[in-house]
Amino acid sequence: MATVIRKRWMDNIDVLAGLGMVMIVVMMVIPLPAHLLDVLITLNITGAVLTLMLAIFTKDALEFSVLPSLLLVMTLFRLSLNVAATKLILLDGHAGDVIQQFGQFVVRGNAVVGFIVFVILVIVQFIVITKGAERISEVVARFTLDAMPGKQMAIDADLNSGLINEQMAKDRRKKIQQEADFYGAMDGASKFVKGDAIAAIIILIINIIGGFICGIVMKDMDILEALNKYTLLTIGDGLVSQIPALLISTSTGLIVTRAASDNNLGEDIARQMFRAPRALFITAAVLVALAIFGLPKLPLFCVAVFLVFCGVMIQRKMRVDADKETETASEIELEDSKKPENVVAALHVDHMEIELGYALIVLVDANRGGDFMERVVLIRRQIAAEMGFIVPVIRIRDNMNLMPNQYVIKLRGTEVASGDLLADHYLCMSSGFEDDGIPGTPTKEPAFGLDAKWISVKQREAAEMCGCTVVDAPTVLATHLTEVIKTYACEILTRQDVKMLIDNIREQASAIVDELIPELLNLGQIQKVLANLLRERVSIKDLPTILEALADYAVLSKDIDRLTEHTRQSLARQIIQSLLGKEKEMKVLTIDPQLEQDILNNIQPAEFGSFVNLDPNLIQELVKNIAQEIEKMMLNGYAPVIVCAPVVRINLKKLTERQLPQLAVLSYNELIQGIEVQAVGMVNANAS
Repeated sequence: MATVIRKRWMDNIDVLAGLGMVMIVVMMVIPLPAHLLDVLITLNITGAVLTLMLAIFTKDALEFSVLPSLLLVMTLFRLSLNVAATKLILLDGHAGDVIQQFGQFVVRGNAVVGFIVFVILVIVQFIVITKGAERISEVVARFTLDAMPGKQMAIDADLNSGLINEQMAKDRRKKIQQEADFYGAMDGASKFVKGDAIAAIIILIINIIGGFICGIVMKDMDILEALNKYTLLTIGDGLVSQIPALLISTSTGLIVTRAASDNNLGEDIARQMFRAPRALFITAAVLVALAIFGLPKLPLFCVAVFLVFCGVMIQRKMRVDADKETETASEIELEDSKKPENVVAALHVDHMEIELGYALIVLVDANRGGDFMERVVLIRRQIAAEMGFIVPVIRIRDNMNLMPNQYVIKLRGTEVASGDLLADHYLCMSSGFEDDGIPGTPTKEPAFGLDAKWISVKQREAAEMCGCTVVDAPTVLATHLTEVIKTYACEILTRQDVKMLIDNIREQASAIVDELIPELLNLGQIQKVLANLLRERVSIKDLPTILEALADYAVLSKDIDRLTEHTRQSLARQIIQSLLGKEKEMKVLTIDPQLEQDILNNIQPAEFGSFVNLDPNLIQELVKNIAQEIEKMMLNGYAPVIVCAPVVRINLKKLTERQLPQLAVLSYNELIQGIEVQAVGMVNANAS
């Protein structure tokens, strides 16, 4: 029965909270009995004490994130009680036992003393605690917002280095956002506390004047009797309000000054204030000296003895803890020596990793101005936006076996690219190094193999004046990494990645996904088609269109090459767009019809796709002639493009992709309407 009642209570707690807020406002309008006012004042004091205790025992400010809203509610509640008490004081000359006892007991019935005590409480709250809490809230809110970008980049850096996973990164980002919201809300909520202190002073003055007038005019009291009675009641009401207000203000100050810790406030104070026995001994000696020079001896000697006792006990505990720590470390070392070697971790292979020589560590060290970790985050976002897939976490580590200025890019533990950088130099690229007169160390740009040279910082401006392209070392590494990712995207994309991509678009294209998987194609077959597209740097970002094409043609054939060709035709506009010139025209090469027919006649099916069964010498001559033709095109500023029959296209690409990876091979079916195609050469297998 109790469980059912508790569950119903919790299920309707939002309704009760709403009704409670309405009742707080209603209290300002309707008259309250004195006994009910006593209960509500007791609840106000209880809430203030509970809030202070929660602030003391809170380890992290976010554990008490409801505090800004709670400040508003309790301030409104306290003001409602002031209004209700004012009505009872002025109308009945009595406001319940709680206010009466505060007026009689706390200040012993003396109105002057009560007024002074009230003023002191208001000054302490308004000038000291509330003012300080307001300023701290403002500063912390500003600093928290200013620190958000740095914290976000630190999370991305930890994610890229493998220190945390995606879920942990998401949780940390959420916590940062919550902190910003909390301290921003606290900055505004502290104004409630400040306004409450001002309102208390105004209410006090109004009550004294109003009570004085009511006592003399309405109840025929003499001046002293009216002044004494209504002043005591007003002071009692003010004290009943200000003591909880003071507790709430203190709670606010504790929360906004509280740094994140694994312990609550009491534990931190005890641990940090009594962590140094020497400080306790010196303090005790100072107290003894003050007693000798004439100050009261009994309290000073008592406190000094207490401090010496605490210092001795802490010293003993520190020695015991040190012995236990040594013993525990020895036991752990002994146990580890008996355990079998854990080799499971050695089986893990990272998808991608970058190894740096020790001279390049500065590129990733944020303390020394290195920003490459942030660049990796941007690269992953860029690849996702351009190519349509998510690059896995790229781990960055140092390798003392490398040369100091060398770096290596690995894919699944195998080196796929490398290069050399001078961290404190700039890479200068130009087509006429022999004439520019800028001294430097000759080298090759690692991403594209262009002639370049390393120049010093002082020569950067002169190189730029000569029209050279000048980039810093992190940019060189970032560019190389980007090209490596695009080149090996077909190997980076896994079935798990494809599943994640498909799950991501299932909501917007559920019909296509349900039709295609698993009735027509399985995940592995789709992954192979996407890999074929990425191999030729075709973006798979428009995944719904790709899946629609696969659903249309998978009914006719399960051959991966054919499915890839049909998919490319669906993406023809996207593929052509990157190859067009300014005037929406495209210069292309064509293939001799006889050679094209020979290739078509010699296409042989295989277990995975197909291949061209031509004489190796003929193939070598063909590739050589294509290379000569595209060299002419590139000298004229045209993108290297060759057009052939749809069936021949993928096989021609396979023949040329090793020696001519930059060559774009299109089929006639991929030439969309609205563009002008102009043939600038024809390729045949004979020597030119």
